[in-house]
Amino acid sequence: MTDSGDILGQVADCLLGIEMELRKLDLWEAERPPEKAFQSTEPFSLDTLMFNQWVQFVFLERMKLIVENGHPLPSVSGVAPMAEEYFRGRPESGLALIRELYAIDQLLSGS
Repeated sequence: MTDSGDILGQVADCLLGIEMELRKLDLWEAERPPEKAFQSTEPFSLDTLMFNQWVQFVFLERMKLIVENGHPLPSVSGVAPMAEEYFRGRPESGLALIRELYAIDQLLSGS
């Protein structure tokens, strides 16, 4: 397997891990938010979506399409620090999800 194929496989594994952790935390949603919620211009759509919704319906969906279609991966990702902030005020720690997001951040950033 080539290096790029290996990275794609690792990214795909991380995406599955992120989904699993959202489900474990009971933060996975069965219904998609209204289309208007996706028209935000704010980072992470903070004004229209909860962070977990953004991860599920924006980040995961886009990244899965990139991986499935063999498109170039983004060269920078900084989702994990936002997850840390999101979980700071919540009863659950979200530590396993944060770890998965750090892993994908590092893969995409080439670290």
